[in-house]
Amino acid sequence: MTERSAVHDTFRIDRHFDAEPARVFRAFADPGAKAKWFGIPEATRRESFDFREGGRETMETVFDTTTYGYIATYTDIVPEQRIVYTYEMAMNGQRISVSVATIELRAGAGGTDFTLTEQGVYLDGLDNPAQRKQGTEDLMDALAKSL
Repeated sequence: MTERSAVHDTFRIDRHFDAEPARVFRAFADPGAKAKWFGIPEATRRESFDFREGGRETMETVFDTTTYGYIATYTDIVPEQRIVYTYEMAMNGQRISVSVATIELRAGAGGTDFTLTEQGVYLDGLDNPAQRKQGTEDLMDALAKSL
């Protein structure tokens, strides 16, 4: 039997993107734009993408023999300013974390000042805050390249 645990953590990532807030927002809101940076094209299957308050996004990514699931629900969207969503991650069908993420966009210095704050609970030792923050940093690097 797996020993049960719940580790809570909050992290924040601040970036500046050389693109206007509308373009950064579109990278989250448009399924084609998001597919360029979120996930690995050859390993990811997008099942749904409903970017609106109350809408859901679901996808699976397969690495070798491990399947990672992502289910997000958008709770607050202010175009070109803010996105708040909850999401859960699973590994081979077992939930490994649940998070609340807030993205804030502000025009600044010829582009966008960007803040992502994530509050998460990492379950049963299957995920941890350091791994999640690094993975999110990697996604923000991919987002910057896509812009």
